[in-house]
Amino acid sequence: MIENFSEEIEDNDIDEIEAIGDEAQLYEHFRVVADKGQALVRVDKYLFDRIVNASRNRIQKAAEAGFVMVNGKPVKCSYKVKPLDVITVMMDRPRYENEVVPEDIPLNIVYEDKYLMVVNKPAGLVVHPGHGNYHGTLVNALAWHLKDDPDYDANDPRVGLVHRIDKDTSGLLVIAKTPDAKTHLGLQFFNKTTKRKYRALVWGIVEENEGTVVGNIARNPRDRMQMAVFEDPEIGKHAVTHYRVLERLGYVTLVECVLETGRTHQIRVHMKHIARAV
Repeated sequence: MIENFSEEIEDNDIDEIEAIGDEAQLYEHFRVVADKGQALVRVDKYLFDRIVNASRNRIQKAAEAGFVMVNGKPVKCSYKVKPLDVITVMMDRPRYENEVVPEDIPLNIVYEDKYLMVVNKPAGLVVHPGHGNYHGTLVNALAWHLKDDPDYDANDPRVGLVHRIDKDTSGLLVIAKTPDAKTHLGLQFFNKTTKRKYRALVWGIVEENEGTVVGNIARNPRDRMQMAVFEDPEIGKHAVTHYRVLERLGYVTLVECVLETGRTHQIRVHMKHIARAV
């Protein structure tokens, strides 16, 4: 029995899990309860037969990342589904269940033309609607600002945010106003031809003037809401953060970080890993 989900999960949604998220929180995207007479079958095959437009390979990647759960616990793709098992697919971003409503929220627009916008997001502003934050987000503000643009539909995934940053992070965000712009900008981010720099205030004095942190990042098995660094190369996703000291200020250090990869909460996780928490 598939429970009350009008929006089917898409193949590219599963492919993008652990990309970038605003909250260290998992959101339910798909739920199914196995029948009483269910024969034993691998969970990846079971989901492949029930999720529209999702490949088995993508489902297996989701399971490896800890996003496929049975009765509330993450399982590997080899798990055999049993009668009355409750199977859920979780992701690190919310499902778009509600229509985005334009809201008159001030925007700090750094640049804008007919194809794209660059907005300076303040710390504390949630980027997109989600669990507990269905209003008052940057996406709602963009919908208001572009409400008279006939080519922009805030509910159309082919336009809008090209990337995201955490709620408590301030910084520049690129918004595509047309489908072509989002495609081309997305490719630039994917091919790493864009350059992004971040500044962070970390606890303690960083002795080295510059350095690099390399370590796979994945969900912490002790707390699925947290990310952690793993030494085992088979666990998590490869992540590289370069940093340099800008200023040492007593008990804290201001550093500039440049990311080779874009994992969830990468800077926070890597700096904590070297005992210099943000």
